[in-house]
Amino acid sequence: MTFEPPLQSGMLISRYKRFLTDVALPDGSTLTVHCANTGAMTGCADPGTRVWYSTSDNPKRKLPNSWEIAESPRGHFICVNTARANQIARELIEQGELAPLAGYQRLRTEVKYGEEGSRIDLLLEDDHQPACYIEVKSVTLLDATRDDGMGYFPDAVTTRGAKHLRELMAMKAAGHRAVLLFMVLHSGIEKMQAASHIDPDYSLLIEQAVRAGVEILAYRPHVGVNGLSAQGFIPFAGVTSPLMGRDEISVG
Repeated sequence: MTFEPPLQSGMLISRYKRFLTDVALPDGSTLTVHCANTGAMTGCADPGTRVWYSTSDNPKRKLPNSWEIAESPRGHFICVNTARANQIARELIEQGELAPLAGYQRLRTEVKYGEEGSRIDLLLEDDHQPACYIEVKSVTLLDATRDDGMGYFPDAVTTRGAKHLRELMAMKAAGHRAVLLFMVLHSGIEKMQAASHIDPDYSLLIEQAVRAGVEILAYRPHVGVNGLSAQGFIPFAGVTSPLMGRDEISVG
């Protein structure tokens, strides 16, 4: 995924009203850009952070610019536009880069499913094997107090995420394949786990989902100001590699 046209940069003044961000430009002016990330954005949105934003030529948009990348004080690049997680996941699957999710004939997005009024992010289908339901989550929270690259999800209590886990367990019980795919959009995160200190209920629900047969995959694309590209899987708690089997998952 390449950013076209190329991103432009400035310095973050403030993020407010969840969706708005003021950016100081090199010429001294201030630009208000759209922020698609509704999470806490801990470590990503401190005033003075260098940010990169895209520009849309869609005349219907109220704000033509979108915040895409933040650079942390440690020099890590973070894709804060949560919409990019689904886009790069789809692109990598279609390119055959995510081996555990290869071998399906068709890919659909935003398909209605479940009993709680959900839409699945990605649905893989094949005439010769069960369908694969994939929920994609964007990961940007790095524990800055540690030096081991530990990342977490979620960065705030997520009732929506809990609903998706329940839906995935129901799909697995119905005979389908169910996958929770974490797209790690922070270049400093080297491994991750559920954020039990932020949302203990979600952490417990992940444990239940794993016992129910839901697969947990964590993939970190290369993140840079030019775009996102293939890189590789990282461990999720006790999972050493999605291609080499799994140990018991601990998310406490």
